Amino acid sequence: MTNLFDYLTWRGDLPMERIPLCPVDALILSALSYVHFGDLIPPEKSIPIGRAAQAYLALPPAQRGRCRCEEDLELLEALARSPRFSSLDLCRYEDRFIPQEETQFGAMTVLLPDGSAFLAFRGTDATLVGWKEDFNMSFLDTVPAQLAAADYAARFAGDFPGPLLLGGHSKGGNLSVFAAVSCPAEIRDRIQAVYSFDGPGFTQYLLSKPGYPELLTRIFTFIPQSSVVGMLLERKEPCTVVRSGQVGLLQHDPYSWEVVGGSFVEVESVTQGSRVADRALTAWLAELTPQQRETVVDTIYDLLSSGDATLLEDTFRPQNLATALRALKDTPSKDLLAVTDSLSRLVRSAAQAIRQDDP
Repeated sequence: MTNLFDYLTWRGDLPMERIPLCPVDALILSALSYVHFGDLIPPEKSIPIGRAAQAYLALPPAQRGRCRCEEDLELLEALARSPRFSSLDLCRYEDRFIPQEETQFGAMTVLLPDGSAFLAFRGTDATLVGWKEDFNMSFLDTVPAQLAAADYAARFAGDFPGPLLLGGHSKGGNLSVFAAVSCPAEIRDRIQAVYSFDGPGFTQYLLSKPGYPELLTRIFTFIPQSSVVGMLLERKEPCTVVRSGQVGLLQHDPYSWEVVGGSFVEVESVTQGSRVADRALTAWLAELTPQQRETVVDTIYDLLSSGDATLLEDTFRPQNLATALRALKDTPSKDLLAVTDSLSRLVRSAAQAIRQDDP
């Protein structure tokens, strides 16, 4: 299997002046947005990707910003060695994490040699707040990260007169589309492409905005063949299905996507399992009112965060599980009933979707 790292080995020495940005490059820059550079990228200044990567890697692990996975570190090392990326300037780095507002947002901009700019939006990180904000999308027309993305794009475009490209992976893909659609018409005219890599869809609130049909032919959505996240909620633009070397939910990992030459390895359609999961989740959400979805999400989040857990992995520590179990006693019975009823409906929806898929 060849992936993003093989692509960087194969094409990393070819500058973008010679071969312009392609969707694989857009996924690489989207993955780069997961890195918490902190003060390494000064406000209102730019720094080459190679220098930023080397500065981050030179820090002792305890002094670095949060790292999502080991592959992100490997990506930094590869970008620092790559003439194609190392000299590109990074600027306008923003990192916003406000638990009390259920906000997790990150973005950065890469200035390209042709005079355009790529705005990369961070996807969901490992924090409980990040995951809570994702689930809030199922019952809210907008979440804080979407509004932050729209504001980020509008502010940058107000200072930058050139062409714009936007992109992101997972929630970052959702944010890139939301930001593009929400921009004023004079800014939308400058948007050349929007890349969503396995990003969830939207409620009718965004799909009914005039900017969405206007940008429809410039929105490029890519999902792996067993996509679950990218099939959530609704969208109208077509999706390109990419082969992944992983299985099931693990295909959400961008480093598992297969690349040959300068392109993703495409397959005809998503798998049977992805279609079943999509039907089950769609039917399940249709059965729940927005208020019921909110109650379920808030109740589960309150239980998981009742201890000192801030990261998703922290919730499985014995002391936090014990705290969550003790918190059950103080949770209103009507809320617990809403959770159990919702989970029962999900099981029924899954069973119905499986039966519908049987030959």
